Amino acid sequence: MEKLKKVVVIGPESTGKSTLCEQLAQHFNTYWCPEFAREYLLTHGKEYEYSDLINIAKGQVALEDEFAFSLENRLSFSGEQSPSNLLFIDTNLYVMKVWSEFVFNDCDPWILNNIVERKYDLYLLCNTDLPWINDDLREYPDKNVRQKLYSIYEDLMINQSVPWIDIGGDYEERYQKAFIAVNKYCLH
Repeated sequence: MEKLKKVVVIGPESTGKSTLCEQLAQHFNTYWCPEFAREYLLTHGKEYEYSDLINIAKGQVALEDEFAFSLENRLSFSGEQSPSNLLFIDTNLYVMKVWSEFVFNDCDPWILNNIVERKYDLYLLCNTDLPWINDDLREYPDKNVRQKLYSIYEDLMINQSVPWIDIGGDYEERYQKAFIAVNKYCLH
C-alpha cells in the first residue's frame, strides 16, 4: 500500500478552498476533509470566544484523523476501483493560528505544538482574487483585510519546509494549478 499523502488547502475566507478540495477529490477518486469550524459555528452559533478556538482546532484534527483512517482502510481493502492515496484537507492548524492571532492576538500553545507535530505533503494557498461570496459565517469581506490575511498565510508558507504553491485565477485556473502541483509533489 502506498503511503497516504496529505494536501492542505488554506487561505483567507471565500477563496474557493472547499470547491477546490471537492474538485480534486473527485478527480483523484478520494476523500476530502471539510473545515470543522463551519459545522461547529453552525451548531454553537456564529458568536465565538477565544476559548472556542481550541475546541475547533481539536475538532479539526480529529476530523482530519478520521478521514485519514477511513482512507487508509479504503486503500487496504480496495475492490474494483483503486482509490487514490491522496487526502485533501480544507484548512488545518495554520488556519487556526492565523484566526487566533488575527482576532484575539493570541494562540493556544496546543495549536502551535500540533502545527509542528502534524505532517503534510503539499500546501495549496488560495489567493484572494476570487469575488467575495457572502455567507453568515464569513467575517472579513474587505479586500484590504483579505489581502492582509493572505500575506500572513504566505509568510507562514515561506517559513516552513513543506512544498506549497500559490493558487490564483478563476476556478478553472485554480483547479489546473492545483492539479499540476499535486502531480508534481505527491504522485511522482
